[in-house]
Amino acid sequence: MKTPREKWIEEGLRALAAGGPDAVRIEGLAKRLGVTKGGFYGSFADRDALLDAMLDAWERESTDEVIETVEAGGGDPRDKIQRAGVLTFSDDRLLPIDLAVRDWARRDQAVAERLRRVDNRRMALLREMIGSFCSDPDEVEARSLIAFCVAIGEHFLVADHGRRTRAEVVARAADLLLDRPPTDRRSGGPGAADPR
Repeated sequence: MKTPREKWIEEGLRALAAGGPDAVRIEGLAKRLGVTKGGFYGSFADRDALLDAMLDAWERESTDEVIETVEAGGGDPRDKIQRAGVLTFSDDRLLPIDLAVRDWARRDQAVAERLRRVDNRRMALLREMIGSFCSDPDEVEARSLIAFCVAIGEHFLVADHGRRTRAEVVARAADLLLDRPPTDRRSGGPGAADPR
């Protein structure tokens, strides 16, 4: 029985998240899927075709599917921003892939262009949502940039935050960016959920 194309893509994305593009090897993927590597060529012309399909899947999932889920969930723009952040940058599956693509883009111009397209769509969503409660275009751009930098950068920062946890500090940053009053996230009361 032929291994579905989607299984190769999903296993490739797992390998990418774990070890970068060099970890995406046909023989290794076949072994993890429990099939022969000859089956690969029934779905893909070569490794480059698999890598392109993986990037297509990542792009679709991290933009189109996230935006569809955010819109389907309704709510005010602040809720939508929070939901988009959780779906993209707190997801145990999507976040490692996103970070691996970012690292890969540093060395591959075609991947960098694709990442630029994805990030531009994400920034457009932030601008639209933040623009619904902030009328100054320069402030909208600044808040969008800071929100995006916090969402990505907090995964790389290893600093301590004194008496607060990382989640509490990120939550307070979200409150400031989204122009909402602070809530006590230590109590488990309203607003206690992770804001990303």
